[in-house]
Amino acid sequence: MVKICCIGAGYVGGPTMAVIALKCPDIEVAVVDISVPRITAWNSDQLPIYEPGLDDVVKQCRGKNLFFSTDVEKHVCEADIVFVSVNTPTKTRGLGAGKAADLTYWESAARMIADVSKSDKIVVEKSTVPVKTAEAIEKILTHNSKGINFQILSNPEFLAEGTAIEDLFKPDRVLIGGRETPGGQKAIQALKDVYAHWVPEENIITTNLWSAELSKLAANAFLAQRISSVNAMSALCEATGANVSQVAYAVGKDTRIGPKFLNASVGFGGSCFQKDILNLVYICECNGLPEVAEYWKQVIKINDYQKSRFVNRVVASMFNTVSNKKIAILGFAFKKDTGDTRETPAIDVCKGLLGDKACVSIYDPQVTEDQIQRDLTLNKFDWDHPLHLQPMSPTTVKQVSVVWDAYAATKDAHAVCILTEWDEFKSLDYKRIYDNMQKPAFVFDGRNVVDTEKLREIGFIVYSIGKPLDAWLKDMPAIA
Repeated sequence: MVKICCIGAGYVGGPTMAVIALKCPDIEVAVVDISVPRITAWNSDQLPIYEPGLDDVVKQCRGKNLFFSTDVEKHVCEADIVFVSVNTPTKTRGLGAGKAADLTYWESAARMIADVSKSDKIVVEKSTVPVKTAEAIEKILTHNSKGINFQILSNPEFLAEGTAIEDLFKPDRVLIGGRETPGGQKAIQALKDVYAHWVPEENIITTNLWSAELSKLAANAFLAQRISSVNAMSALCEATGANVSQVAYAVGKDTRIGPKFLNASVGFGGSCFQKDILNLVYICECNGLPEVAEYWKQVIKINDYQKSRFVNRVVASMFNTVSNKKIAILGFAFKKDTGDTRETPAIDVCKGLLGDKACVSIYDPQVTEDQIQRDLTLNKFDWDHPLHLQPMSPTTVKQVSVVWDAYAATKDAHAVCILTEWDEFKSLDYKRIYDNMQKPAFVFDGRNVVDTEKLREIGFIVYSIGKPLDAWLKDMPAIA
């Protein structure tokens, strides 16, 4: 029986291994992590992450051929294939601070694999890593190998949160990069055989190591670039009276462009886009390509601009002050159908409003108060370190309350900011919300989920990103 072990029980390791276990009943899969609370949660009825369909998959396999354990060394020692899916945060100090990936956790994982291994292993990079990481890991393993043969593969994940299980069941492609040596090709084939249990052969792409590593960064950079492109257009639409939804629809009808990822919003979030682009920028700079680095930097600059533009619009519309005004925040996760708040635009929007002394009341169906308080107090990039290495009890932000329904959040508020496109926000009773708010009542829709005309009929002053401006907003221009 082939044994697979995955180091790291997070958003990537957990779901990926659960699906491999489900699709390959003849393979024993162990997911290991040094975090006891995380493993305990994976073994309970309350999984540590929310992802549609994940519960079912885990419950079907757990205890049969899927195991979650803190006994890292035992399972690594027994495995034939070891996936490494650990945090690769952005460095905050030293060489490459603010851009380069911090490979501390990766390196210690590699050293531990070399240390405990008694048989040949295939080591698979699953975390998002900079190009040439495989080479560094290979050096660590071979210099500590004690005669054991290690083959390194790069198998980047292309999951979208909220649809991760679906993406794993029917991936657009599975990418496997390895050495162009007989040993490397044999390792590629071994991993290919795992995925071939359910993925059609033509969707399994094999490349060299560097191409696989770079493809992941490039794919995320291209996706983020599309969002920044449509967000840049949204600012122009507001200035000219055009409607960004109509523009995006017309543009997306071109089959060369296509309709996906053309929704204007308050900005992109998630654990990968910004991190991967910063990484790409750093790699370009290190390879003497400043023009290319500068080009990709603009994607992040537009994203930051979009978030600050949104905050400025809120403040300017409300007589240039939100001091002591209650503002309801609907949605804190970076997108719907996930509880993930990593790099969510809601953090910067809330911080911007709090900086202007607003009182913020937040409702999100999947995010806990503890998580929200943590996000609003952590330093940039801290979230990407394992929980036990983060500051223990962050100071709570006094002007923030977290409530458990949209009506409580909006009661007596001066304004509502919609920051996540949860479906339930489309069907709220906005008349009831309006009646319980201070007047004039504002809605700032950062995700274009509401029917602006209907809301205006109720009496709201509505700002929707990239849509023609309310007369009120024209009289109170946002100072960028």
